[in-house]
Amino acid sequence: MPAGPAPFCIRPRGVVRGAVLTLVFAGVLATAAATGALPRQESGGAQRQAPARAPGGATVDSAALSRAAAAAMADGKSGKQAAEEFVSRSGDRWGAVYDKREYAEFEQALDGAYTGVGLSAGRSGAGGVRVTRVQPGGPAERAGLRAGDRLVSVDGRSVDGLSVSEVVSLLRGDGVPGSAVGLRVERGRAVWTQILRRARLATDPVTVRRLDDGTVLIRVAAFTKGAGTRVRDAVRAAPAGAGVLLDLRGNSGGLVEEAAVAASAFLDGGLVATYDVDGEQRAVYAEGGGDTGRPLVALIDGGTMSAAELLTGALQDRGRAVTVGSRTFGKGSVQMPSALPDGSVAELTVGHYRTPAGHAVDGRGITPDLAAGERAEERARTVLSGLGGGS
Repeated sequence: MPAGPAPFCIRPRGVVRGAVLTLVFAGVLATAAATGALPRQESGGAQRQAPARAPGGATVDSAALSRAAAAAMADGKSGKQAAEEFVSRSGDRWGAVYDKREYAEFEQALDGAYTGVGLSAGRSGAGGVRVTRVQPGGPAERAGLRAGDRLVSVDGRSVDGLSVSEVVSLLRGDGVPGSAVGLRVERGRAVWTQILRRARLATDPVTVRRLDDGTVLIRVAAFTKGAGTRVRDAVRAAPAGAGVLLDLRGNSGGLVEEAAVAASAFLDGGLVATYDVDGEQRAVYAEGGGDTGRPLVALIDGGTMSAAELLTGALQDRGRAVTVGSRTFGKGSVQMPSALPDGSVAELTVGHYRTPAGHAVDGRGITPDLAAGERAEERARTVLSGLGGGS
């Protein structure tokens, strides 16, 4: 992609339509939401056989990887498994291999859709895995499940000792709409088994609401397709003088182009981030015409990752927002997908991005202007009020 104010970071529809780079979208979507959407990284497409640099100086040669996968297949072995072993030995911390079905589901998730039962879950200490949210209109809501319910087992398999990501995988199953999944649920003293039918559901990554002091709270859970436009529309629709609280906590990333569109809501053009690809420096720019005067505070935490960190870094470095919360995760790797002979896809690290001031994010994260813990939102609202954005 050429450096300049034209495209942000274009994501193609397949993995064989030219060399397009993506920013890693970490696998902790699952830790916040066990909805059935694939907890993967951003998709993109490339069949270019070029060496990919891994962190720490390691090099992954995608042509050699493809040859290894082909040789394994000729011996009657799994090409995907051979590729996984190859990537594991390479030292690429964020390299990964997906089969054809996984990659297709992953792309659908980035489009804002997934096959699942419509519930979010998370760990609650010794209480195991509990439902944290039930999606309106989904199978879980229709079955009467509620936030706070404890998941005991999925399809007869106990969730004790499983990571939330593994629970996600069980809930998602084969990803076929209409397929059944049995949940053992505990609510107080009641325990029962509920059979649900998976369905194709749409995610709602952006929520907007007015707070009692007039502040507009925009929460972005992930930068899936259309999320950036939703942010920009919300800012344009906000009453004159109203401050904006941009909540990026737990945002595990998404599409770079969507983060750039979101940045365009608050910036009048200019640099959002730079990144390197095989030693060549490139850049991501915002569009002009954003609201540069409205008071803005961004909430961040250790779950703020990848594309969300790109947006945070741009707003912080350019003096557009006060950031409140805790240090972000530190995931700033640029990936290039390579199609393998058996239809699987290998995601290889080829570079890292930097904020407009030149700060590296990968492995370091972004430190907020004001550190805050459990009462971060309250402190953020106080800061926003001081900026003239609240009553």
